[in-house]
Amino acid sequence: MPNHPQHKPVSPERLPALLRAMPKAELHMHIEGSLEADMIFAMGQRNHVRLAYPSIEALRQAYVFDNLQSFLDIYHAGTTVLKTEQDFYDMTDAYLARAQADNVLHTEIFFDTQTHTGHGTSVVTVINGLHRACADAPARHGMTASLILCFLRHLSEEEAFECLEQALPLRDKIVGIGLASSEVGHPPEKFAKVFARARQLGFRLVAHAGEEAPPAYIWSALDVLKVERIDHGVQAIHDTALMQRLAKDRMPLTVCPLSNLKLRVFPTLQQHTLKRMLDAGIVATVNSDDPAYFGGYINENFTQTFAALGMTSAHAYLLARNSFDASFIDASLRSQYVQRLDAVFETFE
Repeated sequence: MPNHPQHKPVSPERLPALLRAMPKAELHMHIEGSLEADMIFAMGQRNHVRLAYPSIEALRQAYVFDNLQSFLDIYHAGTTVLKTEQDFYDMTDAYLARAQADNVLHTEIFFDTQTHTGHGTSVVTVINGLHRACADAPARHGMTASLILCFLRHLSEEEAFECLEQALPLRDKIVGIGLASSEVGHPPEKFAKVFARARQLGFRLVAHAGEEAPPAYIWSALDVLKVERIDHGVQAIHDTALMQRLAKDRMPLTVCPLSNLKLRVFPTLQQHTLKRMLDAGIVATVNSDDPAYFGGYINENFTQTFAALGMTSAHAYLLARNSFDASFIDASLRSQYVQRLDAVFETFE
C-alpha cells in the first residue's frame, strides 16, 4: 500500500463537491461509447447514413439493456455513422471536453478498429482522427490522453493478429493493447498468442475480465495474457485467493459502477462490491465505460456510487490516487498530478 497522506475527513455534505472537484484519471472508457445520440444523428446526416430510429429521443429510449450483448448490438449500430478522420476527431474531442469538466487530468481511451474496418473505414482514418484529438488535448483541455487498441473477443485470434498488423505502421500513436466485447464464451486463453506478440512489441497490456464471466477469466488474464491491469474484475469478490493475489500484487481494477448497474451485473448500486474491494486492499479505480449509454460520465459514477455505498473522503482519495498510480504515464507527470490531487483535498479540509 503506498503512503497516502492522512487527509482529515470531509463531511458528508461536502463530499459530492469534493468528488467533482478532485483531479482524477479515467482508464476505462470506450470512445465509441461516448457517442451521444445527438452526435450520432448529426454525423448520420453529415455522412448520409440512415438510422433505424426516427429521432434522437427514440434512439435514447432504446438504451435499455438486459445484458452485455443487448448493449453491444445497439452500440455497434451507432458506430456506422463514423466515416471520416474528422468524425473520429470530433467524437474524441467531445469526450475530452466532458472529461475536463469532470476534472480528469489524464485519460487512456479504448478504441477498436475491427468495428470500423467492418464498415469499410480504414485503420489509418480511425487512428489518425483519434490521435489528433489526443495530441490536441493538452492545449484544448488542459489534460493528457493516450490510446489503447482493443481486440474484439467475439472475433477470432487470427483476426486479432490481422488487426495488430494493420495498426503497426501507426504504433507510435498507441500506448497499449486491450481485449473487449462479449466476454462469456471467449476466455482470455483464446488470445494468448496475439497478446504474447503485443508484449514482444512493447505495448502495455490490459484486458476485460470478470465482468459477467467468472473469476477464472481474471486468473487467465493475469497468467496467460500477463496483463498489467484488469478491466472490470468485479467477479473477483467470489474468489478469496484471487482477491488476496490482486491486493498483494497491487493489480489495478478499472471498475465501472453505472455500467455494471445498467448491464445488470448488480441489481442495485447498493449491492456493488467497490467499497468491499477497496477495503480489502484492491487497487480499484472508478470509470465510465460507455457513458453515452450507461447514464453518466466519470463524476456521475463517483457521486451515485458514493451515495449508494456510504463511502467517505478517504475512499475518494484512494480511488483518485489509484487512478494515477495505475495509469501508463511517466513518474514525473504522475507526481505533478498527485500534487494537484493533494492540493484539492487540502482546500476541503
